[in-house]
Amino acid sequence: MTVTKAPTEPPAQQRTIRRPGDRIFAGAARGSGIFILLVLAGVAAFLISEAIPAFTASSEEIPGGEGLGDYVWPLIAGTLLGAVIALLVATPLAVGIALYVTYYAPRRIATALGYVIDLLAAIPSVVYGFWGLAVLAKQLVPFHEWLDDTLGFIPFFAGPASTTGRTMLTVGLVLAVMILPIISAIAREVFGQAPALHREAALALGATRWEMIRMAVLPYGKSGVIAGAMLGLGRALGETMAVAIILSGGAGATLNVISNSSPSTIASNIALRFPEATGLGVNTLIASGLVLFVITLAVNMLARWVVNRRADFSGAN
Repeated sequence: MTVTKAPTEPPAQQRTIRRPGDRIFAGAARGSGIFILLVLAGVAAFLISEAIPAFTASSEEIPGGEGLGDYVWPLIAGTLLGAVIALLVATPLAVGIALYVTYYAPRRIATALGYVIDLLAAIPSVVYGFWGLAVLAKQLVPFHEWLDDTLGFIPFFAGPASTTGRTMLTVGLVLAVMILPIISAIAREVFGQAPALHREAALALGATRWEMIRMAVLPYGKSGVIAGAMLGLGRALGETMAVAIILSGGAGATLNVISNSSPSTIASNIALRFPEATGLGVNTLIASGLVLFVITLAVNMLARWVVNRRADFSGAN
């Protein structure tokens, strides 16, 4: 005798009960995201509307009798040059500090050192500017002369070496100290989240601590380090007061980083010239600010793309 089983019906889907607190939090989070987008769009609209007169003006109408391109390109060169120097100096230091704090230092020393590094982010940029002008610039004068004598065949160090130390190299080093906490904090968090099984497996196979870090930690934290470096780069691109105090204006576009003819940056140029600007001069400064806005936005979008691409790649594996 064959027994026929009654078809089983799929269980009814349970309704998700959302509490009032959950709905309020979700609405607040959604509203915050929309508000940020509206603020960003408002800033972009303001910059574009105020920069249009500068883009449509003739070369004779631009302050200084030069076209907008001739006016902005030296500032772009100075902005990128100082930020790149800062990035090249700060990134290896930040990675080394993060690895030492995470895997080498005793717990008490690691905690104290982490606090000290994070404290650098709380120092005002004006203080960094005065420190760079009064202390670092003077100490770097012999180094500038050595670079001119030894590496003068390279355009970056062609000289003549500055006798005051108020150069783009000094600016880059000050910016490196300013962005060091950002890169270091992100690198510490990423390195600390490296899978324990991978680290223990490497040590169990006889790897030294450095070999374990090289095989298990650095590949895992690569995207975090890149994202932190890009965020630090964005911070360096927009720095104003420290650069303005050290350079106090600049000359034309040049790759020379040890000469007094180093160009200024967009942010510091706006801070120095805006109080006295009138008419089309204001529009020109705002146009340069629009360029800085686009550069910074592109850097942050690149950092987000790197993080997402790394996350997708890790998930696929």
